[in-house]
Amino acid sequence: MLRYVLRRIVLTVPVIAGILLISFLLTHVSGDPTDLILPPDTPDEARALFREKHGLDRPIWVQFYVFSLHALQGDFGNSLRFHEPAVKLVTDRLGATTELAMAAMALAIAVGIPAGVVAAYRRNTAADVAIRAVSLFGQAVPSFYLGIVAILVFAVWLGWLPSGGRGTLAHLALPAITLALGLVALIARTTRSCMLDVLNQDYVRTARAKGLGEAPVVWVHALRNAFIPVLTVIGLQVGFLLGGVVVTETVFSWPGVGRLAVQAIYARDFPVVQAVVFFFALIFVIVNLIVDLLYAVLDPRIGYR
Repeated sequence: MLRYVLRRIVLTVPVIAGILLISFLLTHVSGDPTDLILPPDTPDEARALFREKHGLDRPIWVQFYVFSLHALQGDFGNSLRFHEPAVKLVTDRLGATTELAMAAMALAIAVGIPAGVVAAYRRNTAADVAIRAVSLFGQAVPSFYLGIVAILVFAVWLGWLPSGGRGTLAHLALPAITLALGLVALIARTTRSCMLDVLNQDYVRTARAKGLGEAPVVWVHALRNAFIPVLTVIGLQVGFLLGGVVVTETVFSWPGVGRLAVQAIYARDFPVVQAVVFFFALIFVIVNLIVDLLYAVLDPRIGYR
């Protein structure tokens, strides 16, 4: 397994390099940040000094070379807007984003998997139809619209929960539920589909013939064998989760990396955008490596070389 992990780590290097190249090119294609950061009446000499200070007057291939050289050392430069190291700005807000993302993922797993199992076991009943309808709704409604409606209903009309900010579980409730709904829908639908295939297998009928109760048969034998595809979907949806964080944090004024990314994009703050993309890509790669290793835990027949 150690050899497999080392090989995967080596393979992630060109992936991260490609992501950094794409993020660098896309941010620089968007335009020169000088006009957004400096006041309109700034003299031309001051503009030229600003561009020279931040290396914006160099050819783009020189800028990429310097950027790559520093990125290998974990240095993405200073923010053009906040005048602080870009990595520090991201790491300072990473805790808030991790809190929101983990809460949403835990909620999605805790609700989505049992809902999918119940829908498969009660196939074509009212419970199955209701769960599929809610799942369809969850995947169809955009998170930003759901967040605005949630604020309007639970914060403005009912006054039960705060409309934004971070601090208590009450502040976490609305953004976590908003972010989790799309994941709940996908996990429930995937779990239902996998469980329908597994419940008709011979080993499930054998377990029932041995006298095992329905609960151990469904929740232990069947679910464990159906969980590998579900685990794959959960790992792949980390990308969706990170993308959803950007929108959700903006709607609920959650002080995380996603909101920082939106502010940096509007200001064309290249160093911060590149640092955010790097951290998101790194998290996605690490999570998918962990998911691959968990396959062997769920199914001992799977080995790594």
